[in-house]
Amino acid sequence: MSRDGQGRRDESPLDRKLDALATATELGEGRVPGEALAAARRVVDRAGQRRRLSADHTVVGFFGATGSGKSSLFNAVTGHPLARAAATRPTTSEPMAAVWGAEGAGPLLDWLEVNQRHVLDGPAAGTEVTTWWGGRRESGGLILLDLPDFDSIAADHRTTVQRLVGQVDVLVWVVDPQKYADAALHREFLEPLAAHRAVTLVVLNQVDRLAGPDVPKVASSLKELLARDGLARVPVYPASATTGTGVEAVRAAIAEVAAQRSAATERLLSDVRTAARALGSEDAGGVPAGVGKGAESRLVDALAEASGAPTVVRAVAQSYRLEGGRRTGWPVVRWLARARQDPLRRLGLRRGDGFASRDRAGVGVDDPRLHRTSLPERSPAQRAQADGAIRTFADSASEGAPDSWRNSIRRAARSHAEQLPDDLDQAITSTDLKAGTTSWWWHLVNVLQWLALLAAVAGLAWLGVLALAAYFQFALPPAPDVEGFPIPTLMVAGGLAFGILLALLAAPLVRLGARSRARRARRRLRAGIADVATQRVGDPVRQEIARYGRFREALAAASGRH
Repeated sequence: MSRDGQGRRDESPLDRKLDALATATELGEGRVPGEALAAARRVVDRAGQRRRLSADHTVVGFFGATGSGKSSLFNAVTGHPLARAAATRPTTSEPMAAVWGAEGAGPLLDWLEVNQRHVLDGPAAGTEVTTWWGGRRESGGLILLDLPDFDSIAADHRTTVQRLVGQVDVLVWVVDPQKYADAALHREFLEPLAAHRAVTLVVLNQVDRLAGPDVPKVASSLKELLARDGLARVPVYPASATTGTGVEAVRAAIAEVAAQRSAATERLLSDVRTAARALGSEDAGGVPAGVGKGAESRLVDALAEASGAPTVVRAVAQSYRLEGGRRTGWPVVRWLARARQDPLRRLGLRRGDGFASRDRAGVGVDDPRLHRTSLPERSPAQRAQADGAIRTFADSASEGAPDSWRNSIRRAARSHAEQLPDDLDQAITSTDLKAGTTSWWWHLVNVLQWLALLAAVAGLAWLGVLALAAYFQFALPPAPDVEGFPIPTLMVAGGLAFGILLALLAAPLVRLGARSRARRARRRLRAGIADVATQRVGDPVRQEIARYGRFREALAAASGRH
């Protein structure tokens, strides 16, 4: 990794893939199976540790079952009788290393937990790699490991093999003609490591036990099994540690790998791809449907119903009608309307009902955040309705995603379920319902009503004075008349008739205004509830879907899909 002249970091493909895998692991926390997450973390940690150690050394591990002649082949390839080979099994109890190029190998072997170390001089077993024009090419440091049998009866031997399978740079699988089809080998090791075919070699050992014509047949059968394991292009080297047949080809293959000095990187890239595929094993390429306008609208409708918004809308209409009756009705009977309690005041939704705070200047202001409504507590049916609406919304938004992420999207939708009732109640109290505000025409009607009543009262008073004067035998001039009807009588009758008629004409206008006021209140309430639904349900769902999108992108980058 280097930096250009402007200080930007020039990342290698491995750097980018490791960063992508680390990102996917972080994003998948709590969403994908824990085993896959743990495996991905191990890959990231192991890659960091391996890259801090010697990059000049290639670590080649010899793996095999009991009786495969693995240790004998190890000795033949190194050219030194380092490993103990005998008829008793297991012969290898702990890893042993043959090291070419001691400088920098110590910390690497410490990390591998290999204590038996043999430092050898010169290229591996005398093998040199040359260029196409004949020059010698440096092979770099090389570490060959002879490992315990993977099918050993000793549990610690199997543990060691499983650990080093994940740490070595190159895997050399040594099989024999009798056990090359062993199910444990293919099921537990070769098949899970199919992504590592670029750093895998297979040696068909002990071919001296086969008749000459049978060697190609057995090798072909082995290749077919490897192809089923996903290792179709892995080379198979027939060899015999006893006679030396094919050993030189194995040496040359190992030397070529060491000369390229890319095995460690290739191994780590394979680990990253494998871990990425495991993280995305449930992802069949599905993309969540996302939050649709229709689903969001249905959610808002359901939450509005469950929050008691329809009750508030009815109260707004009733409050308007009641106040309109008080302002436009016949003044003589208005006390009947005043005896009825305002439904908005009963619900605690009238401005100026004692829920006051003070602004910076110390002036009392109505603050709806300081109180709750007096709406009836939500019934079980309303709670079930809200829960069902949230569940339906989450199912609709997550459709198409893998099951694990669908579950996480459902959890996101319900992440604020406890606060939702209070938030909805607050949305209602914060909505300006125009409670207590009047219509302009009320004032005109009110003035006319009082003028009509005043005319009727004045007429009654005039008639009363005339009657009282006649009773006490006072001679007063007669009241003027119009078309034979005394004006005081006309004032009483006209005032009463006009007031009653005006009240009757105003009543349908009040009802019409109540419906209009209720519609506006419904829109305002719905807008407030929609904000709550977005903040408490919609946004968490969108964030979770966006997280899944970033997870998919990180997996694609880690696995090399882009």
